[in-house]
Amino acid sequence: MTVAALPFILRPLVPQDRLRVDQMTRAVGLFWDYEIPIALEVFEEATGSGPSGVVDPDYESSGIEADGLLVGWAVWGPRPGAPGTFDLYWIVVHPEWQGAGLGRRLLAEMDRRIEGRVVEVVVETSGRADYEPARRFYERHGYERVGRIANHYGPGDDQLTYVRRVPSAECRVPRP
Repeated sequence: MTVAALPFILRPLVPQDRLRVDQMTRAVGLFWDYEIPIALEVFEEATGSGPSGVVDPDYESSGIEADGLLVGWAVWGPRPGAPGTFDLYWIVVHPEWQGAGLGRRLLAEMDRRIEGRVVEVVVETSGRADYEPARRFYERHGYERVGRIANHYGPGDDQLTYVRRVPSAECRVPRP
């Protein structure tokens, strides 16, 4: 069976996914060593698998599985102090499954779940050349580059900020 023919299931992330999330995030091969624990901390907060054992309600998540195996994950949530703005904190698809539309499905699930609550979604990503496919992915899905912080992640590794604006008429969150 080809990847395209497999049935994919969107589901909430659960604490038991931690090892697989760690493996997938490392397998991507793009993240700095210090970023992996940050990804896992966000995952733990979203699933209640951290030391406190409490789910942080400001983190929402989704996983996507194929043939019983978690092959992608995403975590998003409201940006503090910015009503109607959400951050897409992490979106990861295992390299063996990239190009099969799974990232698009994770974004669509996020959009479905935040509908009516947002004016914009913010993504911060790297400006390194090896992140070009990720940047093209965001641009294909309506994200516009709005900012750059030079050397933010390290020498020669700029932070690029992308925003996807949602028509304000669709958002029921009052903005100042």
